Amino acid sequence: MNSPALQALQRRLGHSFARPALLVHALTHRSFGAEHNERLEFLGDAVLNLGVSALLYERFGGSDEGDLTRVRAHLVREDSLHRAALALGLPEVLRMSEGELRGGGAQRASILADALEAIVGAVFVDGGYAPAQAVVQRLFGDVIQATEADSWAKDAKTELQEWLQARRLAVPAYRIVATRGQAHAQTFEVECAVPALALAERGEGRSRRIAEQEAARCLLEVLRASDRPGGPLRS
Repeated sequence: MNSPALQALQRRLGHSFARPALLVHALTHRSFGAEHNERLEFLGDAVLNLGVSALLYERFGGSDEGDLTRVRAHLVREDSLHRAALALGLPEVLRMSEGELRGGGAQRASILADALEAIVGAVFVDGGYAPAQAVVQRLFGDVIQATEADSWAKDAKTELQEWLQARRLAVPAYRIVATRGQAHAQTFEVECAVPALALAERGEGRSRRIAEQEAARCLLEVLRASDRPGGPLRS
């Protein structure tokens, strides 16, 4: 059970499992069987958020709750977890069905992000909070130390929503317009619309979330231009 590949993964994590079966469990996708990693993922999500929060609390002593929350959201979002999972080499050790493997599941961002959270949960079950926090430190400590809180601007969807709410307008509506490519390398096209203003813009990305952010950014640019003196929203 504790194969050379799993031993190498434990060295990269900086944690040697007293119960290696927990690590195997964390790497098991639901397509593989009933003993999948979703419960560990649920636990790991909470442990990861706490661990990152503790690091941010120590790093940014002068920042308020809003700044800390915004930075944490960037660090624990799917894209960031996906990059960390790739750095750990998780695609090579995931357990999933042959069909899921053929469909590119071992490279799918959502599956890898979930597996990383499950691993954090498994470390917590195996050794408690201290080793789990050490793994979080190993994964995100350098990034947190190298950045400044104000460099993590609000994302476009948040800014757009705040812009609309400040003018007492309804929040935007998002819908997928098109999906292109194979399952493991899809491109999403999403429309972001504000019916009250009869405006809509589109954005593309390799995930729905990224496409939504791009669509929101495009629409926000239009709204800000229109809101300037002489623009249609100010006429």
